[in-house]
Amino acid sequence: MKTATWIGILAVCVGVSACPFEAKYTVGGTVTGLRGAGLVLQNSSGRYLSVTANGAFTFPTGVANANTYSVTVRTQPTNPTQTCSVVNGTGTIDKAAVTNVLVHCTQAGRFAYVVSQSSNSISGFSIDATTGALTPIAGSPFASVGTTPVAAMVDPDGAFLYVTNNGSAEVTVYAIDDTTGILTPAAEAIATGNAPIAAAIDPTDRYLYVANSADNTVSAFAIESGTGFATLIAGSPYLVGRDPVSLTIDPNGNFLYVTNFVDGSVSVLAIDSASGELTAVSGSPFSAGAGAVSIAVNPADSLAYVANQTGSSISEFTVDSSTGALTAVAGSPVSTGSSPQALAVAPAGGFLYATNVTSQNDISTYSIAAGGALTLSSTVGSGTEPLSIVADPLGQFVYAANNGSGNVSVFSVDASTGTLTRVAGSPFAAGAGARWIAID
Repeated sequence: MKTATWIGILAVCVGVSACPFEAKYTVGGTVTGLRGAGLVLQNSSGRYLSVTANGAFTFPTGVANANTYSVTVRTQPTNPTQTCSVVNGTGTIDKAAVTNVLVHCTQAGRFAYVVSQSSNSISGFSIDATTGALTPIAGSPFASVGTTPVAAMVDPDGAFLYVTNNGSAEVTVYAIDDTTGILTPAAEAIATGNAPIAAAIDPTDRYLYVANSADNTVSAFAIESGTGFATLIAGSPYLVGRDPVSLTIDPNGNFLYVTNFVDGSVSVLAIDSASGELTAVSGSPFSAGAGAVSIAVNPADSLAYVANQTGSSISEFTVDSSTGALTAVAGSPVSTGSSPQALAVAPAGGFLYATNVTSQNDISTYSIAAGGALTLSSTVGSGTEPLSIVADPLGQFVYAANNGSGNVSVFSVDASTGTLTRVAGSPFAAGAGARWIAID
């Protein structure tokens, strides 16, 4: 009798959302950059999850199909105080578990690293959180393991520094001491294609991508958790345009954007979240300007900007966050009157900073309108040949690596106007041929 009763209940439940046997699906994702304690996430109302470490997380209580979910930060971490933000946090369950929620935690920049191609070294600095000033780390400069280092980036967890070596065709990995910032070679070199010139790591800290300028390809790697080493992904390398010289990943971790210098274009490739494999999106590559040399995507994943060095302009695009496609903003490109080299969008998204090389050697601040159009608001002098620029995670300071003068210019930021003001002591000496700066 009991068996027959349960069979009857199951039959009635078909197609009924309130059925006691209704399937529920988990919601989760990845936390990166967490250093403090006490982080608590919330999924809609009443579902809480304490997170104590970087990596994957999953709420224990599932959500029924066709119901909505909304992941937010209920309690921010302390000791140190951090601000954690959520990407891909809302949606509707569609008969599958959700695994792509991203939670990234930040605080004021702690360390800065400058790679110098002429001196074959890496200069390390501690950052004064109040003034932005730089103080050399003990043992700095550090000898580069590879030859001709041209780019560097800190992984989202702040544990490793990845340095792209153009001469030795490899990426070298250094462990970052969490207290002192001292660098230690952490793993064997990662072989790339010929003349690697830039790299990017996805927001989940699982995939590494490298632009090989001489091969017209992008190499894709899976990062080993804990060691920093990376192994080649199936299908890699991937063909892009001629002379790929920079790349970036959108904040949602769905698309890789590659600037092709000779073609004056941007290749857009979809990232498979499960494997890291790349697939060109419909319409790729997208036309930019002559000498497309760098690209930046705003934090809202709605706008992208390309510096056209030869064309002395900046191309403005809106971004389709679902397809990755780029559409030129009316009036794009905007003339710069010089040769723009590097771009950085303020963390709050209201301003774009552009370094101008050749005779200008300055940094321009552009205000960003709601539709993406740029308006020049101010300009400040930098060192000679500023090739790299970055804003600290809280948007309080901007740092530029000056290749010609071998130093770093540091500026405080006016939060309301975006105007840059040189901080006391700037510029700070780095190595000869200071090419790139990265902030931890």
